[in-house]
Amino acid sequence: MPSEKILAQKQAVVADLAAKLQHSTAGVLVDYKGITVADDTKLRRELREAGVHYFVVKNTLLERAADQVGFHDLKDHLSGTSALAVSESDPVAAAKILTKYADGSKGKFTVKAGFVDGGVIDAAKVKELGSLPSREGLLSMLLSALTGNLRGLACAINAIAEKQGEAAPAEEAAPEAAPEAAPAE
Repeated sequence: MPSEKILAQKQAVVADLAAKLQHSTAGVLVDYKGITVADDTKLRRELREAGVHYFVVKNTLLERAADQVGFHDLKDHLSGTSALAVSESDPVAAAKILTKYADGSKGKFTVKAGFVDGGVIDAAKVKELGSLPSREGLLSMLLSALTGNLRGLACAINAIAEKQGEAAPAEEAAPEAAPEAAPAE
């Protein structure tokens, strides 16, 4: 049985992991076996620049943290070497970077699973999530769609105004003719 000091340290690590899982919008669990130090450094830099926290974790400690948060399905993926990448703001950043790296690593680096919006997802779903545009890309697509609709509305209003502008002189001519016709009766 571990000493009280070691047990307290492990409990603190589990509590910290649980807090990271709970406060993150999304995360990706990977098997980093076979990655070189240079590649790992490059990957960590890219993740850090995207605002993603990446760290190696013991499976038993992550399993306990996942139980505390309610990610019970994550247990099925906790074997071999494990590293976790979590993002507090961008739900696709970790998935995008890690799936791109896994595709280029020829089986040395694999995505095991992930979580998003409080639920565990498998590697295939992580890959789908990684293929989505970034938050900024999605916002620009939304802005483009809204701008297009506003542009269409402006054109429609302009067409109505031009049509009413052409109809207005014809209406003005008609009332002048009507009073002259009325006294003739």
